[in-house]
Amino acid sequence: MTKEFGLKSHKTTTLTKNKNIFLINKVNQKQNKISLTTTKNAFSLLELLVVILILGILAAAVVPRVVGAGDKAKVDLVCVNMKGAANALKMFKLDNGMYPDTEEGFEALQSNPDADKYSNYSSAAYLEHLPKDSWGSKMVYIKTGNAFDIISYGADKREGGTDEYADIKYSGCNK
Repeated sequence: MTKEFGLKSHKTTTLTKNKNIFLINKVNQKQNKISLTTTKNAFSLLELLVVILILGILAAAVVPRVVGAGDKAKVDLVCVNMKGAANALKMFKLDNGMYPDTEEGFEALQSNPDADKYSNYSSAAYLEHLPKDSWGSKMVYIKTGNAFDIISYGADKREGGTDEYADIKYSGCNK
């Protein structure tokens, strides 16, 4: 009997050891999965700092270009509007042999200021609306001999100025 008892005890001990090893292996596998998933889903502080640094460098390169783009777009739009008014002035000259006087201004392109002086004036207006700049101000027409210039006083709406407040001239738009 002793031998059987010892044998059963040995088998029971072996089975218990195998079960324990199996359970320990399962627990270890679960812990490994847990540790893999937590490291897999997180960023280290160093990685976050590197990303923030890269974004800062990109912002420093892009922001100055974007900030000035609105002002440049307004100036470009003024030049486009000036070219439209200049084309109307050129059509006026083709019909009448001269540009309107400075005093007559752009209004001469909407209705004939002097039927005797401009006998070949078109039956339709050369301009439907008086040209305005991007800031809502009327543009200024100046006749200079056999040529002309168109001026916008810019963002400050006053004659003169520098940088973004500088006057915009048609003669400067073609450059």
